[in-house]
Amino acid sequence: VQLQASGGGFVQPGGSLRLSCLASGMSLNHYTIAWFRQAPGKKREAISCIIKDDPVPRYADSVKGRFTISTDNAQNTVYLQMNSLKPEDTAVYYCATDPLYQPFQHKACGVADGYDYWGQGTLVTVSS
Repeated sequence: VQLQASGGGFVQPGGSLRLSCLASGMSLNHYTIAWFRQAPGKKREAISCIIKDDPVPRYADSVKGRFTISTDNAQNTVYLQMNSLKPEDTAVYYCATDPLYQPFQHKACGVADGYDYWGQGTLVTVSS
């Protein structure tokens, strides 16, 4: 399994970016897939995911209403559309996946240790 994240960059507050995560060696239909981010000096946090066998996307409160996760199964790609970006969204963004991890709904996207496969990260900088 390999994940390749892309789409990061520099954007002004209020702007938008779309991140992509191309998956190979796996089928998105059979895996839980998530986006994490890690800001300097902070822990890696899960911000959005689609849990295997659960079609309803999950979001962290910090991004709910601004970010949208989606998949293109034909392209085996996961997207993260990020709108109304804020300076506090500045971080390295990672996609992660696992064939077995299915956190309970109240646990949202769970923890980083639950995911066995990670992309290389893409930097998002939001600044004026």
